[in-house]
Amino acid sequence: MIEADAFLRPALAAGFNFYAGVPCSLLTPLINRVIGDASLTYVAAASEGEAVGIAAGAWLAGRKTVVMCQNSGLGNMVNPLTSLNFPFRIPTLLIVTWRGAPGMTDEPQHELMGEITPSMLDVMKIPHQPFPARPEDAAPALAEAQAVMDKTDLPFAFIMRKGDVAPEDLAPLKADPVPRGRLEDLRGGEGEAPPARMAALERLLAHLPDEAAVIATTGKCGRELFTLADRPQHLYQVGSMGCAAPSALGAALNVARPVVALDGDGAALMKMGAMATIGSLASKNLIHIILDNGTYDSTGGQPTASANVDFAAVAASCGYAAAFSCDGLDGFGLAVEKSLSAPGPRLIHMSISPGSMSGLGRPSIKPPEAARRFKAFLA
Repeated sequence: MIEADAFLRPALAAGFNFYAGVPCSLLTPLINRVIGDASLTYVAAASEGEAVGIAAGAWLAGRKTVVMCQNSGLGNMVNPLTSLNFPFRIPTLLIVTWRGAPGMTDEPQHELMGEITPSMLDVMKIPHQPFPARPEDAAPALAEAQAVMDKTDLPFAFIMRKGDVAPEDLAPLKADPVPRGRLEDLRGGEGEAPPARMAALERLLAHLPDEAAVIATTGKCGRELFTLADRPQHLYQVGSMGCAAPSALGAALNVARPVVALDGDGAALMKMGAMATIGSLASKNLIHIILDNGTYDSTGGQPTASANVDFAAVAASCGYAAAFSCDGLDGFGLAVEKSLSAPGPRLIHMSISPGSMSGLGRPSIKPPEAARRFKAFLA
């Protein structure tokens, strides 16, 4: 058994100072100690996949990251680990608890995941080893994990068993509720069709300052942004649907410049819990834009459920400082200007028409190159 600090101190000495995750009873000592340590950052995500996205954004902003979760959460992490970390070559240290481990009496819901935890990591090409359960093993284990990540630019996992870490009480916390944000309706009324996505992106680029960073969701949003202007401050998420906003949050928490998340309605719906995380952390330099055409445009135009959702009201209730509803380019431009001139986080829900330009290409820059030039830009 190891004390939490016997792992966290050498981890901090190795540069790991940004943690994100979802709690597990086996992780309680580590999480409680991280939360109580002012030298460390902990982001409580709404889902494990969101935590991976947040950590990816923090890595892009220069932090060395750790994602902690129960092994049941590996299912929620498969998509971002395989379609964000792997193609973009973004390393992070994973601490995964082993509920239902062989020989361990546990709840029935952990039985199957307990059997397949190591093999799941193997299938995702994530090297792993047991969590260091003796103080003298922590620094060498961390050094080995770092050496592997330096070589592969990919995640590495420690698998933690019950009893690996001694109990640690949670320090008293004072969490003031985040006030409800302001709603502003900038829609122009009925009668005119919403503009195309390309037109909205053109208007956005006309208003954004050169120091702003943009993370665009997978699909036609990123492809059109690349077609309009390929710049170092643009990151095109070619996968990991729903992770643009969490990644933008991870970056925004660690830089002073404006960070813009370009979302689609389907992607925003996929990880709506991220809006609660964004609101609770009150990142003042984050602008979250949802371009809503009511469809999964990249897969043939099947309808989403966005017609039933008031994204601006959701954002305001989650604690965004302000949320705007727009359906025209002038209102959209005004919302961007207002979001750049006052503290955030701010959400802009922009209605657009389905479809895109014919013959739309894809980003020619490879994901690892895009990630590293974006990281250099943030630096």
